[in-house]
Amino acid sequence: MVLTFPRCVFCLPFSLTDQGGGDVDNVARIVLAMEQHDVAEEVMHFLDRSGHVRVVATAADDRQLLDAVRQLDPDAVVGQPSIVADVIGTRSFLAVDTRESVGALRAAIRAGADAFFVWPTEREALSIAAGATKALPMALDRRATVIAVHAARGGAGATFVATHLARAFARRGKACVLIDADPVYGEVGAAVGAPEEDVHTLADLVPLGSELTPNHLDDTLWTHPEGFRVLLAPQAIDSPSVEASHVRRIVDVASTATDVVILHLPHTMGAHTRAGIETADRIIEVLSLDVLSFRSTKRALDLLPIGVEERLAFVVNRASRAEITPRDVVRVFGREPLAVIPSDRAVARAQDHGRFVSARGRTGRALDRLVGRLEDTVS
Repeated sequence: MVLTFPRCVFCLPFSLTDQGGGDVDNVARIVLAMEQHDVAEEVMHFLDRSGHVRVVATAADDRQLLDAVRQLDPDAVVGQPSIVADVIGTRSFLAVDTRESVGALRAAIRAGADAFFVWPTEREALSIAAGATKALPMALDRRATVIAVHAARGGAGATFVATHLARAFARRGKACVLIDADPVYGEVGAAVGAPEEDVHTLADLVPLGSELTPNHLDDTLWTHPEGFRVLLAPQAIDSPSVEASHVRRIVDVASTATDVVILHLPHTMGAHTRAGIETADRIIEVLSLDVLSFRSTKRALDLLPIGVEERLAFVVNRASRAEITPRDVVRVFGREPLAVIPSDRAVARAQDHGRFVSARGRTGRALDRLVGRLEDTVS
């Protein structure tokens, strides 16, 4: 018989288990605390095969258990009450023993167990109860405006526009976070002069999954001297671990703790770009006045999710006297560009050194006007 008790919390110690296979984001993360090695092996393998649970660590005494819970923050601890030594902030404790006795039940109650299970006769009920401890994603109260910056063709200037928008919003007193959501070719770090070593990146947040909080994000951001904060793209070796769902969660969490989120998107219209576009309040499509840029932009827009047109705006970058003019944006895409940024030889020199162009020059003033036109969605 499964006995349940008033909910309470507790503690215990450990060794990391094999974490390969399974989607850890979708199952409960469990620390298993048992003195008997052979029984612990049976319980661990059964729970891992159940599909409800992933055992992330095992502990054989109270010190190992305490270390495991502090380091891994599991959804629950499953184990013997006899090695639960303290009360700590884990979400749930499911007591397990090989026999039911008055002493074992009393120990489970003293340890604050939610329920007591006899192994192996009640193993199915144990796996279901353990799976039910999975913490739901934190409810998020979004307050920021998310502006996604995309260019269908490399060299059009998405990195330039995204970084200078972040600087311009910061100069206007807005709390701004710039996220480089291009896991393969992220260039924001170099463009803003961020350190190449000893800084956190987007990949550092991936293991947190749905448990990511604003505090985690705050510890990962790099602060630029101009006042805005940056989440850098991962190193090349870490980029395969970053999925579109991670980008979406990070943007959602960032949106709870700042005024503006600038999202720098990859050029290709893949899963990461689609995730950024779908979560954005405004989408800035950057193009230059040449045939290849227009063609690339047209093809990219044909792949956009249905219903994003009202959130889309065009920015012409590096405009100069040519056969193609800003008026052609209206002819081809059906709307006036939100801003036209003039060609400026100082831009390349500044970006090569991780610096910004002067806010007082023609280019700086054009970017400031662009921010002014976006202000009504940010205030």
